[in-house]
This record gives sequence, C-alpha cells and structure tokens, in this order.
Amino acid sequence: MVQAISHEAIANATGKSWDEWLAFYEQMGAESVSHKEIAKRTVEEGGVSGWWAQTLTVAYEQHIGRRVPGQDCDGEYSVSVSKTLAGDMDAALQWWLNAVEGLEAFSSIAITSGPAVNKTDNWRYWRADLADGSRVNVNIYEKAARKSSLGIQHEKLESADQIEHWRAYWKQFIAGASSRSKP
Repeated sequence: MVQAISHEAIANATGKSWDEWLAFYEQMGAESVSHKEIAKRTVEEGGVSGWWAQTLTVAYEQHIGRRVPGQDCDGEYSVSVSKTLAGDMDAALQWWLNAVEGLEAFSSIAITSGPAVNKTDNWRYWRADLADGSRVNVNIYEKAARKSSLGIQHEKLESADQIEHWRAYWKQFIAGASSRSKP
C-alpha cells in the first residue's frame, strides 16, 4: 500500500487493522467494483464514516494499483497544499488576492480564465483555469477563532509526474507570499 495514511492510524480510527480491511475488500470482490460502490459498502458493511470510507477506498485502490497518489477515481491527477493564516476568511482571501495581484501565469503556465471569486457564509473561493487545461482552486474556511485555512487545489493535471512539481511550486509560492505580506 502506498501509505498516505499509516496502518496504525487506520487501526486506531476504525478498530480494524489494514490486513482486516484487505480481507474485507477481498471478500467483497472489490477489485472488480467501482470506487463509488466500494465506498458505499465500506460505510454500510464496514461501519465507518463516509470520510473513512473514502480514505480506505483510495488506500485500497492504490494497494491494488488502480490509482497512484494524487490520482482521482476518474484517472485525473491533482495536488493540494494548505496554510493556516491569522485572521478571518476575508483577511485570508485578501492575503491571497495580494499574493496573486498582477500575475498572468503560474510556473510559466498562463491563466486563461478567471480568476473568479465567490463567497458563502462558510467559505471563500478563488478559481482560475490555466493554459495547460488544469485548474487552480483556492478554498478558504474559518479554522478557529481568528484563524483561517487556505487550501490550494490544483486539479486536472496531465500526469502523476506533475504532482511533485506543482506541490513544490505551491509550497514555495505560499512561503514567498508569506514573507512578502501578512493578512
């Protein structure tokens, strides 16, 4: 298994070892079942929450070679990085807007659509499409009093090879923006 999450964490959270989950999936015949059906049956028959069902299903699919880290169930690749910022969601959104002000590209890939900014009671969003067909989504929510989480999700990547490039790029981008401004 490619361990995005440890076997110990799985056992502690679910009450079953990874080997027990593998036996569960083997008995289910999960190798020939869709992601959606595996997750559904993991909730119904495995007795775990939806979040754990998704986590276990992804781990199982990686274990059998159906997907690699960063690949979704439709075969597309994405990567996410996040940062906790002082301030409310609006302050975190302003921090991001300041960081991207005037930019026309990320890692030399032109922004072709957007950016679009949306707000709900519980979230702030920033979205842009890039010339290579990928999409950058920034999702902000209130993590705690006077703290917000800003997550960058870069989706529709062309290959698994791009995951580490973009992970490093976004971590460096956030670090550079942090050193230039505070929310």
